[in-house]
Amino acid sequence: MRKRQVVVRRLEGPPSRSVRSVKYGECQKNHAANVGGYAVDGCREFMASGDEGTSSALICAACNCHRNFHKKEVEAETVSECSSPTSSGT
Repeated sequence: MRKRQVVVRRLEGPPSRSVRSVKYGECQKNHAANVGGYAVDGCREFMASGDEGTSSALICAACNCHRNFHKKEVEAETVSECSSPTSSGT
């Protein structure tokens, strides 16, 4: 049996950083679950009821439910500040 060799290549230079933007979209809470149905309230976007850092910041001002019921949309962008080597043009 042959052994496998794993080669890890490390890039020198400044590490890349990731910029994340989190947005909460439409509410997906099923209001008719206790009667065996399916009904959502139509809330299109999470709007915090209070200031950031308070417990009311996790409650939606439009539909009065917790932020976890809203669809989480993450936009990630990787920013790398390394430069590639230039060729001599030949």
